[in-house]
Amino acid sequence: MEWILVSLASALAGFVDAIVGGGGLILVPAMFAAFPTTTPATLFGTNKSAAVWGTAISAWQYSKRVHITWATLLPAIGTTLVGAFLGAWAVTLISPDFLRKLLPFILLGVLGYTLAKKELGRDHEPRLAGRTEMLTASAIGLLIGFYDGFFGPGTGSFFVFLFVRLLGYDFLNASASAKLLNLASNAAALLLFTLKGHVWWHFAIPLAVANVLGSMLGTWMALRHGTGFVRTIFIGVVSLLILKTGYDAFLR
Repeated sequence: MEWILVSLASALAGFVDAIVGGGGLILVPAMFAAFPTTTPATLFGTNKSAAVWGTAISAWQYSKRVHITWATLLPAIGTTLVGAFLGAWAVTLISPDFLRKLLPFILLGVLGYTLAKKELGRDHEPRLAGRTEMLTASAIGLLIGFYDGFFGPGTGSFFVFLFVRLLGYDFLNASASAKLLNLASNAAALLLFTLKGHVWWHFAIPLAVANVLGSMLGTWMALRHGTGFVRTIFIGVVSLLILKTGYDAFLR
């Protein structure tokens, strides 16, 4: 019965994650509820084993319909991988607990800024070009990749917000670019969890299939309804992240 429930959660996570990130907000708590006595690292590793496939399919679907500036994003994918490995290494030396109380306020700032700037991410008007855009995207990849390896909640949403705010992308193009960087950080984390033996492969297959199906539907919805729809989902996901991370930090 547990695998049916977590597979349904994985499908919903893939749907949300394909649009704007934040799938871990759904699947990880579902896995902790279904398997409360299991080592957290195993649940995180199994989550990544599903999410990486949904993210890969979503990135592929976006790349067919949305223009991807590969000269900008390929170096950023590389720095995301480096950042994710460094973050995973850092968490073995330093506890990320200090971020638990800080994160809800960071997310609240992101939400407040997005709501205040109603034109933010509405039009795709890249404000940087060439080497400057590449270096900025690479810095985003390194920073958020490190965060994903070190702590993780809201990674996809942070990617989207920074691409909108710093590079001038609209929400649809930012989400497409974020998928490629998120794929890199997920793959790096999955490799680390696999090497440490923290993946339930017998659960990974049904979870991955469900995540891919949800991801395909989410990507189709985003491409069909455009940047306004993605912005609305972004606001919803960030709001839920604030509630979830605030509860974990102050009430749990």
